[in-house]
Amino acid sequence: MTYKKGMMPLRTDRFSDRVQFVGNLEKNDLSITLSDVQLSDEGVYNCYVRNPPDRIQGHGIINMFVVTELPPPRDSTIAVAIGASVGGALALLILSMVVVKCIRRHKKQELISDEQKMEEEGKLDAEGGPEEGTK
Repeated sequence: MTYKKGMMPLRTDRFSDRVQFVGNLEKNDLSITLSDVQLSDEGVYNCYVRNPPDRIQGHGIINMFVVTELPPPRDSTIAVAIGASVGGALALLILSMVVVKCIRRHKKQELISDEQKMEEEGKLDAEGGPEEGTK
């Protein structure tokens, strides 16, 4: 295929009407698309660019591989369900640990305050404060 003030495709039996210019010359994009790819299309392709007014030349090599089988589709729904289940279980475990810790801390504070009350009552009795029932 050549381009000279317009597309001039090389008419060969191999590519016939399967090649289409899809580039944008204003952006120096000379992309082409090969449709209905066949196994016989696999191989090495060379691209030569000549721009006579600027004397800039370029050469590119494209290695094309034709894949005949699609990879099996991944069912992401199962992965999301498993991830959500594991995440939910971990969240419940952490939440239960926090609740247990809060309950233990609250009980410990109650015990400490009860001990302090008992100590204060014991100090009052030991200091000779007024005893109940005596006048």
